[in-house]
Amino acid sequence: MTAPQDSKYQKMTTRLLPAEPDAIQQTAVLLQQGHLVVFPTDTVYGVGVHAWNDTAIRQLYAVKQRPLNKGIPILLADHADLDKVAAAIPPLARQHIAQFWPGPLTIIVPKHPDLPPSISPNDGIALRIPDNQAARALIRAAGGALATSSANLSDQPPARSGQEALAALQGLVSVVLDDGPSPGDRPSTIISYLGPEPVIVREGPIPAQALLPQNQSRQSGS
Repeated sequence: MTAPQDSKYQKMTTRLLPAEPDAIQQTAVLLQQGHLVVFPTDTVYGVGVHAWNDTAIRQLYAVKQRPLNKGIPILLADHADLDKVAAAIPPLARQHIAQFWPGPLTIIVPKHPDLPPSISPNDGIALRIPDNQAARALIRAAGGALATSSANLSDQPPARSGQEALAALQGLVSVVLDDGPSPGDRPSTIISYLGPEPVIVREGPIPAQALLPQNQSRQSGS
């Protein structure tokens, strides 16, 4: 799959290092202005936009060529931001949050009504706090929540380094915040709490048996 050729998506891409003076703040300002940026996480590199910017979220779908029926997860900086993006957190979800956040666990819970409708096609929203200091510093500086997908075009392998992300999205994002190779090699585990019982949507670094009793562990199509 090739990158979009429409000129409205083409831009100069700057590579910054998180340790550089003002790199985090510069990138956060661009996010607040509606730009797409790439940044490291504890799993694979992500490409994100401000979580309340509907136009930027729609651009993220278009740039990634992501189907509109696949929602965009939100990455948070701090637990205190949960109530801004979630309408409710079931007790088991809170237990898993306490046990596995920050870390490679994404939870799907009822979304807050203030979120842009484009962020997901249903009443759920996928959330997590990454275990990466540069990512959390950026998310915090940008307002606490970023709508984020893996830094690649849809159906292509996720980027595991800033260089891989730059190769995949050169000219389509404003900044690649390059923190070197990702410590993880797989996207996060996803668990949904929207139904009567929790369901493993995608198994990743955290195995299903660590989240659910063996007789409840079920996996849906991802």
